[in-house]
Amino acid sequence: MDYSLRELECFTAVAEELSFTRAARRLHLAQPPLSRHIRTLEEKIGARLFERTQRSVRLTGAGALFYDETRGILRQLVRAGEAARRSALGATSRLRLGFVSAVLSPELVETFRLFRAEHPEVQVMLHDSPPAEQLQAIARGALDGGFVGLAPANHPAGIHLAPWRREPLACFVPAGHRLAGIPKIALKDLAAEPFVAVSSEAAPAFSEHVRALCRGAGFRPRIVLESPRAQAVAVMVAAGSGVALLPESLARVTGDAAKAIPLKKPSILTHMFAHLTAPIPEAMRLFLRQLA
Repeated sequence: MDYSLRELECFTAVAEELSFTRAARRLHLAQPPLSRHIRTLEEKIGARLFERTQRSVRLTGAGALFYDETRGILRQLVRAGEAARRSALGATSRLRLGFVSAVLSPELVETFRLFRAEHPEVQVMLHDSPPAEQLQAIARGALDGGFVGLAPANHPAGIHLAPWRREPLACFVPAGHRLAGIPKIALKDLAAEPFVAVSSEAAPAFSEHVRALCRGAGFRPRIVLESPRAQAVAVMVAAGSGVALLPESLARVTGDAAKAIPLKKPSILTHMFAHLTAPIPEAMRLFLRQLA
């Protein structure tokens, strides 16, 4: 549709202020041209956007729908302008990285901080998404790289996986659980317990790793709840929904509400960083050196 940016600015201001007077003041615009822009927009759309009386202004049903569909456009334009301004000032690179909640640790945050301190010309955009979604996004170019957790058995062609961190797997139990006081736990002791788990659709490699460990201990885990987010699984354990096998570092999420117990037979997780094998942008080369 042939909407002008000015018409959209006027509509958004009135929709948010619910006052033509305040909207005009916000836009540094006289009220008659503001009203004219709104009328022109309504004519183009073919629907009334506001109900107006001498005392009040409110969105019509059509106006509310139009606002919901367009309210992000102006912010997106502002971000585009900021990106262009940063480019003109020398911040010419952007690095789009994914991560899973299971690996978001103070050490990873510090990695991002140090990278930005050493390379202020690179803008780092972070996206919290499950491993399977990250790998697909990297393959189609929507992400430059991602912290995907365990190496998947299969992944899209052209993606390189590099280890960047290792940590133990632990058994998480609610604070009042019968096993909460023991120093180490054998997996076979969990055979009768209800499990909460990271879903296999979101993190197939981690899910299969947990199931394989349980098979090796002679049982199949009785999973009562699943979530695509490891942090959510840890919180469900703290709430008393069941036990879980999770990276040890997630103990920071539960505090005293759950206990992370080491396994008698340790299982060490190797977290992987994924990126395209080629081409490798200069910003990614710099980041890979930071991880090394």
